[in-house]
Amino acid sequence: MQRKSFSSMQCPIARSLERVGEWWSILILRDAFFGLTRFDEFQKSLDIAPNMLTRRLNALVEEGLLERHLYCEKPPRYEYRLTQRGRDFRPVLLALLTWGNKHFCPEGESIVLLDAQTGQNADPVLVDAVTGKYINEKGYIIGAGPAADETTLQRVAGAVAK
Repeated sequence: MQRKSFSSMQCPIARSLERVGEWWSILILRDAFFGLTRFDEFQKSLDIAPNMLTRRLNALVEEGLLERHLYCEKPPRYEYRLTQRGRDFRPVLLALLTWGNKHFCPEGESIVLLDAQTGQNADPVLVDAVTGKYINEKGYIIGAGPAADETTLQRVAGAVAK
C-alpha cells in the first residue's frame, strides 16, 4: 500500500508530519536529544529492526534533521547528530512529553522536564515571543499566512468560525 505524501500540501503541520510523522522517527529524535548518536545505541534503546532503523535514519538525514559523521573508516561507521532543523524539533518533543504525562501516564510521570539550575520540575507552555503572553485557546486564533492558497484560506476560515 502506497503512503500518501503530504509534501505538496500547504499546511505546515502536514509538511512537518511528512518529515517526522512516522513514530520511529520521533523516537529516534527523542533518543538523539538524550545523546545517542550511533546505530547500535538507537537499536538497543528502541529494540527496532535494523532494516527499519536504517530506513528511518536515512530519511531523517535526507530531510535534514540528522547529519551523518564518519567515526570509523574500516568498516565504515557513522554517528547521527542533530542538525539545527533537528534541534528545532525540541519544543515539539517537550509538548508531546507534557501532553503524554498529563493524559497517558496513570502510573505517574517517568520523564519530566527540569530546570537545569534548580532541579525543579518545569511546566512547558507555549508563549508568544513578541508579547510574552501565554498562548491559550481563548486568546489566539489560527489565521491564514501570506502564502495561503484557496484551500488553506477555506480551512482557516472554517476554524475561525467555530
